[in-house]
Amino acid sequence: MSTISPLAPKVSVSLSPLAGVRLASHACGLRYQGRTDLMVAELDPGTTVAGVFTKSLTASAPVLWCREALAHGQARLVVVNSGNANAFTGSVGVASVRRTVEAAAKAAGCRPEEVFISSTGTIGVPLDDSKITQALGQVVGKLSENGWDDAARAILTTDTYPKKATRTAKIGGVPVRINGFCKGAGMIAPDMATMLAYVFTDAALPAPVLQALLAKGADKSFNSITVDSDTSTSDTLLAFATGKTAHPRIETAADPLLRDFKKKFEDLLLDLALQVVKDGEGASKFVKISVTGAASARAAKKIGLAIANSPLVKTAVAGEDANWGRIVMAVGKSGEAADRDRLNIAIGGVSVAENGQVVSGYDEGPVAAHMKGTDIVFDVDVGVGRGKATVWTCDLTHAYIDINGSYRT
Repeated sequence: MSTISPLAPKVSVSLSPLAGVRLASHACGLRYQGRTDLMVAELDPGTTVAGVFTKSLTASAPVLWCREALAHGQARLVVVNSGNANAFTGSVGVASVRRTVEAAAKAAGCRPEEVFISSTGTIGVPLDDSKITQALGQVVGKLSENGWDDAARAILTTDTYPKKATRTAKIGGVPVRINGFCKGAGMIAPDMATMLAYVFTDAALPAPVLQALLAKGADKSFNSITVDSDTSTSDTLLAFATGKTAHPRIETAADPLLRDFKKKFEDLLLDLALQVVKDGEGASKFVKISVTGAASARAAKKIGLAIANSPLVKTAVAGEDANWGRIVMAVGKSGEAADRDRLNIAIGGVSVAENGQVVSGYDEGPVAAHMKGTDIVFDVDVGVGRGKATVWTCDLTHAYIDINGSYRT
């Protein structure tokens, strides 16, 4: 990994054991040398699974497999490799996934449809799955309830730090645990989730309930971030419930007993998503954009993402330039309704434009000072309705070009 992002959490979270989950990592040498590139998670029988995946029309072979396997609602093994995305590899990629699934099912003693596969890395390069299948027996032998931190590190590509989070919630007064980790730094404009993310809980939740919670939580978190406006072919967010905690029976996602769990679950998803933004390739500033007064929540999010994805806005942030005119431009290009003569913009809590024009007596000093910080806040009201949304992004620096210009070399 390269130098750790200046926006990285000051303290790395350590994930404690969670009943029904054992993990291991291994160095297969798929691309990287001197580091692990394979993660395996084994789940106790009866574990339910939920997932959301990229909507890209060039989705990877592992994503296609996971969509199919998800219909069965049960999971026993997760196999993830870094260094090769196994995407745009045609029938060769599909066959690679099938061989990996069959070998993993044999090693774990489970059905193929209980195996979930993910790959991340270079697109368009055939994956030498023999390096994975030949190592599975050894990896399964290393599974440990304490393997969380190593597992989170094994799935990284251009990330500068492993992204982890944990929460404790209550269902009917009974404590349950939630652990999660993910990877992602570039090619981040999720159209469901981030590059790869895995969340585990010892709660007992039917697959349809877990799916409803995950889909809603992803929309508020991973679907509300962007680094570079590019949606990956590999985006995968999976959640697993091992059912190892004895709490009152849950049958629907609307059950009032899930109130605390839902809050903590969504908080963990947002925590992980924001860590992705803070590790954006070359990022030096973290940007929060709140949009209000839109025609709908959907419209507000679209406007927010138009601002967040604008190269002009992102480079202004990188250059610490309080050029709020670029925000006006981005609102206008979003395609959503906005009243030019009621548009209000604030930067760092300081009003810069009101009712479609610069505020009277505007002093750029406080705004310029805010732009020199690492946490940048834009508040935009477009004056047409009550819709609101918040999205998060980072700045765009020359380091992004350096990283991606030499990614394969």
